[in-house]
Amino acid sequence: MKKFSRFVSHHPKLVLFIMTLLLIPSFIGYKNTEVNYDILTYLPSDLKSTEGQKILDENFNNAATGMLILEGSDQDAEKLREEILKIDGVDDVISKSSIVGESLPKDFLPKEIKDVFYSEDSTLMLVKFKNSASSFVTMSAIEKIRELDSSPMYLSGISSLVKDTKDVIDKETPIYVALAVVLALIVLSLTNESTVIPFLFVLTIGYAVVYNFGTNIFLGNISYITKAIAATLQLAVTMDYSIFLYHRFVEEKKKRETITEAMERAIQNTISSLFASSLTTFAGFIVLILMELGLGKDIGLVMSKGVLIGLISTVTVLPPMLLLTDKAVSKYNHRVLLPSFDKLSEFNIRHKRVISLVFLILFIPAIYGSINTKVYYNLDRSLPQNLDSIVALKKMKKDYDMATTHFIIVKDEVSNTSINKMIDELEEVKGINSVISTNTMTGAALPDELLPKKLQENFAKDGYKMLMVNSKYQTASEEVRSQIKEMREIINKYDDEGYLTGEAVLTDDLTVISNSDFKRVNIVSIAVVFLILVFVFKSLALPIILIAAIELAIQINMGIPFYLGQTIPFITSIIIGVIQLGSTIDYSILLTDRFVHEYKKSNDVDGSLKLATKETSKSIVTSALSFMAATIGVGLYSKMEIVSTICTFLARGAIISMAVIIFLLPAVLSVVFPFIKNTTKGLRGGKNE
Repeated sequence: MKKFSRFVSHHPKLVLFIMTLLLIPSFIGYKNTEVNYDILTYLPSDLKSTEGQKILDENFNNAATGMLILEGSDQDAEKLREEILKIDGVDDVISKSSIVGESLPKDFLPKEIKDVFYSEDSTLMLVKFKNSASSFVTMSAIEKIRELDSSPMYLSGISSLVKDTKDVIDKETPIYVALAVVLALIVLSLTNESTVIPFLFVLTIGYAVVYNFGTNIFLGNISYITKAIAATLQLAVTMDYSIFLYHRFVEEKKKRETITEAMERAIQNTISSLFASSLTTFAGFIVLILMELGLGKDIGLVMSKGVLIGLISTVTVLPPMLLLTDKAVSKYNHRVLLPSFDKLSEFNIRHKRVISLVFLILFIPAIYGSINTKVYYNLDRSLPQNLDSIVALKKMKKDYDMATTHFIIVKDEVSNTSINKMIDELEEVKGINSVISTNTMTGAALPDELLPKKLQENFAKDGYKMLMVNSKYQTASEEVRSQIKEMREIINKYDDEGYLTGEAVLTDDLTVISNSDFKRVNIVSIAVVFLILVFVFKSLALPIILIAAIELAIQINMGIPFYLGQTIPFITSIIIGVIQLGSTIDYSILLTDRFVHEYKKSNDVDGSLKLATKETSKSIVTSALSFMAATIGVGLYSKMEIVSTICTFLARGAIISMAVIIFLLPAVLSVVFPFIKNTTKGLRGGKNE
């Protein structure tokens, strides 16, 4: 690193100019990176439900079907239908008139059709889009439908939900970043003596965020959750690197003749510790790629890449900034508003046995709460309830007793007789209020060949037959889960290769996969961090104790919703544990490393712990408060419950981890030191005082 550090230190203007130029292609890459607003598309492609969804999309253009309710007369409905058909991206609009024509009055309709398309004061139409639910064309079509001048109308369905999700995220994301920056600046200003330094730290991370978002173009697309939290999270987890380098630079300035030489030495002396510090954070994110749910891979790749880019930016962008603004940094100073932590370190050791007992006892309520915290998988629940798609969904439930729609796909070899029998059985399933297919239409009203060709293709095409099954049960409910199981059994009787899909079915698979993902990523993340700690400390006992401390903090964090009576989004329980472990294990490493260093010099356990606690608490508190500041604003502001909950948990988790490390860990280390001493290389032979 000598040549590198010398080049950066001796050519600050050139290095900063090059790094600034790199913002241009990064910004272009960011603007051209697509965003996926549909979480269900991250399910594994080999599931029966996702295979069925692919057939719906590619063969029937039916994966993005919307339910449109219109208040008004038949004439209004037909006029609206004609206008919608003209919109780019709309494939077809299925209504009463498209099935039996306009001439047959509503009162003469067969019950099978009347119940589907009419309620007391409204008409239902099925809007089929040509492209997938999350495509730009589909979302543009939805916007144009909503702009049509008509009687009150309500458009529900996954495509409408995706559109509203996009609108909320696009509107709120800049505010997330602004909140993170402002609150981080406030905390850094209170915990650093220089008035200028906080701005340099945030600006450095700003460079890293732009680089990270720009390189996302090589991933093809990113999820809306990643887009919403990545900048905030990158700011939170990589702030430490800037703090470490700056503090070392200040130290080196006292020893060296020039600031250039001081920076050169600061980079050389901190690069290894920065890499070690980033390693656990990187590991915490990268294990997310092991999730079957593709969303984990999405967040894991973007954030692990962000950690590495943050590290690179710290040693290439921050040094030139510090060198070019050194006079201003030194000139504008103020008092640091942090305590000395002398009394804390004394208190910890004086009451070490009681504190260690508290440490053990806390695991009981923490684990119990964490295990019993309820999660939900219903994606529309995480959205503001006044959105058009949510209001429309409630209208569907109220007027048509319809909360979700399942799609069944069977081979066209299945006879009409078998289809009719299957429909009869499906209609007997609890919670099913209607089944729509060519059989229900022709059996009730017309010979099959008299159905319009366009309408026939909606239900029979390319060797498949499709049935729409409307259910009154809410997605992700226990009732719909039982309903899906019963429906699968019926379908398999008539076509053992038949597909059952739709939002509720995909969400049901999401539930199963998420539960296994949660166990897998938590076990792997603990194992990876354990191995890293074994390598860092050359110890068996220390990794166990440090991971136990952070796991206590994680379990407390995850258990709090149970005691508050809250239900959280499913993705929270999967990613918070690994992120909190990877991001805040640094606190325990910092304190323990200083303790081991001091003990090797003095052989005094309690004295070394007091000194380590006193000297590292400021850094730990500064880091935790910065982490909290970068995330709490988003947690409090966001109207997207998934984003709000994740950021709230991260903010709270940083503070809980900080509290466990500086209040509880020193006492535990003191009490179990004989075990540590006998299992740690380099500690044997000293006296235990």
